[in-house]
Amino acid sequence: MKQYDKTALRESGKNTYNRVAPKKTDTLIFALGGLGEVGKNMYCIEHEDEILIIDAGVRFPEESLLGVDYVIPDYNYLVRNRYKRKVLLITHGHEDHIGGIPFLLKTVDIEAIYAPRFAVALINRKLEERRMLKHCKIIEINEDSVVNTKHFRCGFFNTTHSIPDSLGIIVNTPNGRVVTTGDFKFDLTPVGTNSDYQKMAYLGATGVSLLMSDSTNSGIEDFSISEKKVSEAIFEIFKKTQGRLIVATFASNVHRVEQILSCAVSCGRRVCIFGRSMENVVTIARKLGWIKVPDSYFLTPEELNHTPEDKICIICTGSQGEPLAALSRIAQGTHRYIKLMPNDTIVFSSNPIPGNGSSVNHVINKLFRAGANVLTNSIFNNLHTTGHASQEEQKLMLQLIKPKYFMPVHGEYKMLRQHKQTAIQTGIPEEKIFTCANGDVLILRNEEVFETSYRIPADDIYVDGNDISGLSTAVLKDRKILADNGMCSVIVCIDSRTNSILCRPVIVSRGFVFIKDSQSLLKEAEVVVYNALKEKMQSKITFNDIKNTIRGSLEPFLYNKTHRNPIVIPVILNSKEAMAQMQQARAAKATHATHKKEA
Repeated sequence: MKQYDKTALRESGKNTYNRVAPKKTDTLIFALGGLGEVGKNMYCIEHEDEILIIDAGVRFPEESLLGVDYVIPDYNYLVRNRYKRKVLLITHGHEDHIGGIPFLLKTVDIEAIYAPRFAVALINRKLEERRMLKHCKIIEINEDSVVNTKHFRCGFFNTTHSIPDSLGIIVNTPNGRVVTTGDFKFDLTPVGTNSDYQKMAYLGATGVSLLMSDSTNSGIEDFSISEKKVSEAIFEIFKKTQGRLIVATFASNVHRVEQILSCAVSCGRRVCIFGRSMENVVTIARKLGWIKVPDSYFLTPEELNHTPEDKICIICTGSQGEPLAALSRIAQGTHRYIKLMPNDTIVFSSNPIPGNGSSVNHVINKLFRAGANVLTNSIFNNLHTTGHASQEEQKLMLQLIKPKYFMPVHGEYKMLRQHKQTAIQTGIPEEKIFTCANGDVLILRNEEVFETSYRIPADDIYVDGNDISGLSTAVLKDRKILADNGMCSVIVCIDSRTNSILCRPVIVSRGFVFIKDSQSLLKEAEVVVYNALKEKMQSKITFNDIKNTIRGSLEPFLYNKTHRNPIVIPVILNSKEAMAQMQQARAAKATHATHKKEA
């Protein structure tokens, strides 16, 4: 652990007064991900030689993180404490809660993963694809399960979310009881399992030291719309539509997919599924009994052209405007099996995630240009509802659990602060609410919660492909420079025997300036580099000296002329004779070394 730096304290508005130092008998509570962001959920409860981990998710990168596939938490603290026993509990099967499991298992020794039924199926599929099924024991749990470790006794309760088998977690520690809700909402007419109000109320009656609760929709007032209303709206569209129906939604929203399939069957339409993640989820949901549509109602892609238009329903991914998703390819006219027709109706059963609005609008415009009828969620129809609690539902959770202390989790800083205000309205004193950042450590001691003046490193790790080492800051910096300023490659011909430059350097530019209009600039830059090298090569120098001279002369020149800093890449070509002499020298040296070794 390391102390807060002054800048972090000043920015968070906190001070170190009344903070306590941890004792050996204390229970530590901290997040490696999920605070100040939506996604990458990973919360830890530590007592002596045990660390209980709740969820292990990923966050999908913003556009500025060029070439990055996932953002995961920094697992170094868990790696450093390898001697401590570690158990992973999963609340539900969304990617922001299970997506980081393969990366975690590669670096940290996890004794067992406890997950609800649907999440187990998704985790198994994920690990099977990476040939990692033998890396860890996976144990299925439900609302009646109990997980006992040396220091912790864990129970579970049902919650309502947009995916089946969503659980809240109760952790009884030597210093008090901690409850985490996972992602939840309250739906009085749910599709699927109802929330366990009785168990939540019992927890409130018997005492909860600390509640950690979902903050994603803290800025939305009132109750969220019921899934049943969404089902009714979708059914009305199915009844009225004459041509093909193409419905885009989140693959992970199993309840929504099940409703769409049920509406299709009721209206005599057969269904074709597109999108790898959608196909995986539907396959698993059918296997586990969440989707009970017979095989006869499913179409293969090849059967689409031989089926009447008014008997077709296509369910696909791409509701967020992802460039490679099925709906984007349909809009661009590049999909292998689907070509849009003027009589098609496209339904977006989703809302754009913050930051995806422009991508979604771009796809919608292309669909309209193709002559299709596009329906999106609005005040005039109920084509989507959230899976996260709005303010009134958050208040209900707080009133049911009645925690002594409260810590809002899973949300950007604004959402955490809004959830704090909601908690104050329900009667929790402000000084007993902790708005933390990733790495902040809370202490649970004799059913009291305290802040500490210590932090655990909790930086973002950027994953490129399956590489879990994380991309270095320098790599991302270079990608940003290439995107913003381009590059210049400087090709220099030398003769290392005579330590001389053979001709004026050649500069090749990509993404820096428009070459046809900048010939004079590049010629002048070549002269600058040539003069610098001539002066430097009057004495014996190395290849590194040549590279540094090229960069040192060219970079300031280009910045003064254009106020841009492209990446400068030196390419040094040595003369054939010099290269032949170097190779002969290396061969002679290797022969000498061999003879010496034999002797």
